[in-house]
Amino acid sequence: MRILVVEDDMVIANLLQRALREESYAVDLAHDGIEGEWLATENPYDLVILDVMLPRKDGISALQSMRAAGVKSPVLMLTARDEVKDKITGLDGGADDYMTKPFSLDELLARCRSLMRRRTTDYAGAVIEVGHLKIDPARKEVSRAGQVIELTSKEYALIEYLGRNAGKVVSRSELSEHVWEMDFEPSSNVVDVYVGYLRSKIDKGFDNPMLKTVRGHGYMLEQPT
Repeated sequence: MRILVVEDDMVIANLLQRALREESYAVDLAHDGIEGEWLATENPYDLVILDVMLPRKDGISALQSMRAAGVKSPVLMLTARDEVKDKITGLDGGADDYMTKPFSLDELLARCRSLMRRRTTDYAGAVIEVGHLKIDPARKEVSRAGQVIELTSKEYALIEYLGRNAGKVVSRSELSEHVWEMDFEPSSNVVDVYVGYLRSKIDKGFDNPMLKTVRGHGYMLEQPT
């Protein structure tokens, strides 16, 4: 899952980037409203964390422009303002949630998970289940037939995205957009390499493979027959 953080305070921006990466998210940073708006309209983010008080263009105006341009990504607003009218302005401007600074990092991460769950209409509950494969986003744990599978951070991010799109063919470009960050080179074979790593762990020891290659199109996670 790929998140955009738009925050001009470098300390907060770096803290959020580090914390979100530890949760296996790909994270892009912007430090003013114009840059943030441009990135949000150019890339398919699963979530945008947007500060209100930004240089060049404030967060509310940037958000309104994003929504007018058709950006449907969930948006969590961050601000030092705690007036009710400011929250109403943000929510009416197209925000999905609102947190004031200083904030609890654990609460922010929980709200991020909640917003991204809401976006996926076929997602039920906290655990993603595809046959006897279980993916627990809260614990970052994957198991198949009760057997816990040890994955790296990037392998986990990849299986979670495939799990959220189980039964659908996901292209290499879509995986690179949602699992890797904006400096990722789409022409590289990194996606294929990581799918290979993941397949060796997810399907190892089982007769029916779940991670399929659809030649010329991409990859699909499907229930074993």
